Amino acid sequence: MANPLYDALFAPHAASDAPFLIDAEGSILTYGAFLQMAGRYAAAFHRMGLAPGDRLALQAEKSPEALALYAAAVQTGVVFLPLNTGYTVAELEYFVSNSGARLLICDPAKSEALGAVAEAAGARLETLDARGQGSLTDRAATLKSSTETAARAPDDLAALLYTSGTTGRSKGAMMSQDNLLSNARTLTDLWQFTAEDVLLHALPIFHTHGLFVASNVTLMAGGSMIFLPRFDLDQVIALLPQATTMMGVPTFYTRLLDDDCFTGDLTARMRLFTSGSAPLLAETHNRFEARTGHRILERYGMTETNMITSNPYDGARRAGTVGVPLPGVEAKITDPETGETLPDGEIGQIEVRGPNVFQGYWQMPEKTREELREDGFFITGDLALVDDQGYFQIVGRNKDLIISGGYNIYPKEVEAVLDAQPGVKESAVVGVAHPDFGETVVGFIVAEGAAEPELDAIAAEVAEALARFKHPRKLIVLPELPRNTMGKVQKNVLREEYADLFTGREAPRPQSNG
Repeated sequence: MANPLYDALFAPHAASDAPFLIDAEGSILTYGAFLQMAGRYAAAFHRMGLAPGDRLALQAEKSPEALALYAAAVQTGVVFLPLNTGYTVAELEYFVSNSGARLLICDPAKSEALGAVAEAAGARLETLDARGQGSLTDRAATLKSSTETAARAPDDLAALLYTSGTTGRSKGAMMSQDNLLSNARTLTDLWQFTAEDVLLHALPIFHTHGLFVASNVTLMAGGSMIFLPRFDLDQVIALLPQATTMMGVPTFYTRLLDDDCFTGDLTARMRLFTSGSAPLLAETHNRFEARTGHRILERYGMTETNMITSNPYDGARRAGTVGVPLPGVEAKITDPETGETLPDGEIGQIEVRGPNVFQGYWQMPEKTREELREDGFFITGDLALVDDQGYFQIVGRNKDLIISGGYNIYPKEVEAVLDAQPGVKESAVVGVAHPDFGETVVGFIVAEGAAEPELDAIAAEVAEALARFKHPRKLIVLPELPRNTMGKVQKNVLREEYADLFTGREAPRPQSNG
């Protein structure tokens, strides 16, 4: 029976002795052994009465067994719902109940707290720890590996991914078999992955980057992965000479560059570094090339679409851009108010259409209609422009746009100036309420090294570079910027924490004409 995703990613490797997962100590799990494990989990799902279309919620630490649960879900037609390991019990209660999950799998240490959540939602509770042990593994160990594969159509759901929920309720993005499969095929071809590749995998697998980009591409190509529980700087440096590719977030690369042990010699065997999930500073891009000779390939995607654009594998990888639309994917810049397509060079919102675009939001038809047009274009909410070479440059999120005194201010433009100043490691710019201007600009700076940045000098440079209405009315030095697990700066946290900075009292005077 046809099951497009399983047939393409997993079935070809069922009898393979080729290495699939390699741990930090060099132990190898072959493709065949991995799929035997997945088949036992599939048999356990059958015993539990799970049927195609049922939802399986997983909150567990990264392990080969956790990845095998994804394979087992695809094999049985169960909709896979990976959940961030940092979510609280209260957050999990929403995800489990909203999704109607039939099975919740968690770490044994959380089973008591989540027992009530599962019971209230009518879900079965099983456990799996970071070593791959737990009640589910115990059940599966007694069963014969299943070879039965559920019949699925290209539009049938394969996964349910909840957005981060920085504003309002988290939304469950419905990903079909073809959404995942089309992207895996495109990226494997575009980035020239083969069975000879060894991917250094230090990403979490509850997120589209680590699961549906890194893992699916490796499976499609038949390559192997050095499968690390998390990003550990010393481990990554030690293991890089054994790898040919690495997918990371910007913090991976900045942490490597901050270590003198990271040299170009370590990357001699590497053919590709990619970056995503958060913007990569042009400075990081250039420092990495100077240190290693490699130009990081930055790409762009989101939960609802998987990957949308990519810098080319062969061709110019331009710092500060996320490249061009993937083959078979349409992307355009439109006016947020009218929806009309804008000329190249003008800032607007990104809209995207293609086989990678999700099916809509789970049980949210109104929200789906708001963001998914009848013609198939999805309104991403990201602001960008297309430059004179046809490359997309992300400016920020639509909700991050600052409107001060009637003027539109794009945070990335201000951040680029702040990031270029001596003593500044990185920055974030947000808008906060202001009694005179509606909202105004505040800049947050992380120092490079121990010395305190010269804020007056920085403000003076901003005054030279930008129109007055774009100047931060206050610069605040922080030890670090708040980030989520994928390295994205959580500007909503900054906005909330500093929401009353100017309201209810006389606003501070601008610094150095800021």
